[in-house]
Amino acid sequence: MMSLPDFPSELLIYGCGNMGGAMLRGWLAAGVAASRFTVVDPVADGLPQGVSVHRTATELDRKFDAVLLGIKPQMLGSLAPEIARLLARDALVISMLAGSETATLSTHFPGAKIVRLMPNLAAAIGKSPLGLFSKTLDEEGKVQLELKLDPLGTAIWLNEESQMDAVTALAGSGPAFVYRFIDALAKGGVATGLPQNVAATLAMAMVEGAAALAATSGESPAELAARVTSPGGTTAAGLAILDNDDALEKLVTATLQAARDRGAELAKGE
Repeated sequence: MMSLPDFPSELLIYGCGNMGGAMLRGWLAAGVAASRFTVVDPVADGLPQGVSVHRTATELDRKFDAVLLGIKPQMLGSLAPEIARLLARDALVISMLAGSETATLSTHFPGAKIVRLMPNLAAAIGKSPLGLFSKTLDEEGKVQLELKLDPLGTAIWLNEESQMDAVTALAGSGPAFVYRFIDALAKGGVATGLPQNVAATLAMAMVEGAAALAATSGESPAELAARVTSPGGTTAAGLAILDNDDALEKLVTATLQAARDRGAELAKGE
């Protein structure tokens, strides 16, 4: 097992799309100097001033102690050689590639310390769950890495790598499912008689408040739902639709299973 050196004295972000950009903004908002980040991305634009941006790896001739991989999983095989050329000995490789297992990453980056990470876009505001797995970092190294990721959200270490695909589905893809639900709430408000702008505002404010209460309450979401529900009342009438034949639970489970399975397919290039 390996300990982790001071990370990142300079971090290479290879592939800075929506997720890499969210993490970058989260670090910068926490006061990390922009000069500590180097980005390689052929199309990324609008990146913060002070970040060193390169369109190809050939523009760089120095080594990095840490790299954050934000490329598409299907591109790993073709891009790994040029990424490996930029890595110092025993470099830290933090991979956000859905479905790409530690064994595969170690083959492409022999000798590197491999960490799999699954955040979401809330990293930009320090509110992302951060699913993590590593076979090569010792406990001290994990603590050090957590400290560096702390501005982005809450670190959650997994004991089994097989759980990463499920984390990707729930924590990584999950925000899109929540956004779709908020949109459905707003449309339902319109269908029941509200102006569109009023329904959208109510839906957003309601979800924000409900999530904040759930995050700070000592009660489970099920217990909180029960608190809102009076027997024979309006909430009970609505829940009867969601709970009928476990409709909502079955829908969400199927949604997460589809996202999980697609992550595994992407890693295989399918």
